[in-house]
Amino acid sequence: MSRRCDVTGAMPGFGNAVSHSHRRTRRRWNPNLQSHRYWLPSQRRWVRLTLTARALKTVDRDGIEKVVARLRGRGVKL
Repeated sequence: MSRRCDVTGAMPGFGNAVSHSHRRTRRRWNPNLQSHRYWLPSQRRWVRLTLTARALKTVDRDGIEKVVARLRGRGVKL
């Protein structure tokens, strides 16, 4: 499974961890991904999405039907 949000497309960020002695080693910042299951009333079935915490708020604000319509417009198969 890729570490990517289905709604926002957020992926890990990459950079350097800098120690006190200023040595640099590579590190990554993972997005806050949550797996969530939503009921789609129009299709009468459950949809499982992997979302960031910010995308969860987007679904709460806009509604699952509108978010799924946006995903389908982008060509995502659910």
